[in-house]
Amino acid sequence: MRLVPQRTFVMIKPDGVRRGLIGEIISRFEKRGLNIVQLKMDKLDRNRAERLYAEHKGKPFFEELVSYVTSGPVVAMLVEGDDVVSVVRRMIGATDPKEASPGTIRGDLALSKSENVIHASDSPEKVAYESSVFFP
Repeated sequence: MRLVPQRTFVMIKPDGVRRGLIGEIISRFEKRGLNIVQLKMDKLDRNRAERLYAEHKGKPFFEELVSYVTSGPVVAMLVEGDDVVSVVRRMIGATDPKEASPGTIRGDLALSKSENVIHASDSPEKVAYESSVFFP
């Protein structure tokens, strides 16, 4: 019996868009056999950025994070596949590119911990919440 594919939320951050990495990143997901089922380029305002990162409100880096994610367009997508939340998290690598393994998106493409190219939901509960910011 085949399981129903799971979905996850992925966002290419402003530095990834600015650096022309959209095709490279999407290609990695497709080569892995994952399906892009929704995709859009968007520009977050402060309100939506605060909703997206609500769990970090009150932390020292919150203002910098909101400022950064509103600094330019992002690409939001829903990606589908078997066990996709954990598969995508492994594919993107550690938040700090110095700690991300070679072959991961952040290990290969990110320049710093604050500008690390990509975001992906870390649980099925977060998928529903985070994707609602872009795909109501």
